[in-house]
Amino acid sequence: MKTPDRSSTDRAKEVFRRHRGILRTGEALRNGIHPRTLYALRSEGTLVGMARGLYRLADLPPLGNPDLATVALKVPGGVICLISALAHHELTTQVPHEVHLALPQGWKRPHLAHPPLRVFRYDAPSYKEGIEHLKLDGVSVRIYSPEKTLGDCFKFRNKIGLDVALEALKTYMGRRGRDLRALAHYAKVCRVERVMRPYLETLL
Repeated sequence: MKTPDRSSTDRAKEVFRRHRGILRTGEALRNGIHPRTLYALRSEGTLVGMARGLYRLADLPPLGNPDLATVALKVPGGVICLISALAHHELTTQVPHEVHLALPQGWKRPHLAHPPLRVFRYDAPSYKEGIEHLKLDGVSVRIYSPEKTLGDCFKFRNKIGLDVALEALKTYMGRRGRDLRALAHYAKVCRVERVMRPYLETLL
């Protein structure tokens, strides 16, 4: 295979920098980077693979949230949920070993080699409500708000554990700035008002 000339590799690196240093293979090709140049940059270590078909400039600062950033880039329609969202909002002592991702009913399950992914299916009203848009490591990440996440945890308590939901609720209720109106709204959206009520009453 012919080695790309220096001008080609320099142009390719500049394209990556214009896109926060991260591109999918298809995006790189559409922006004029030749496959030979892309693979040469990967071989020499200028690019590192974040996941299959997703590359990042190696000289960028280390990612603070590499798993969430990777999932957001690979599955742009998903929303970070449940224990992954609790961990981001500092509402749990659980250490996530997989990324919890909400997808609407009927969507095809994504296949990622890394990071490990656990998909939860949401009905349309619950899926659309309570989404926050964050910038993590320069990547736009969709994640549920603390109050929506608490409602989700009680809804999916049989899958993640009631103890996880209760710990998160107790931590949230001990915070300044808690929003009980929003919490009640999302409990209604998630249809867990009756489930949550006795636990809330003991914490008020």
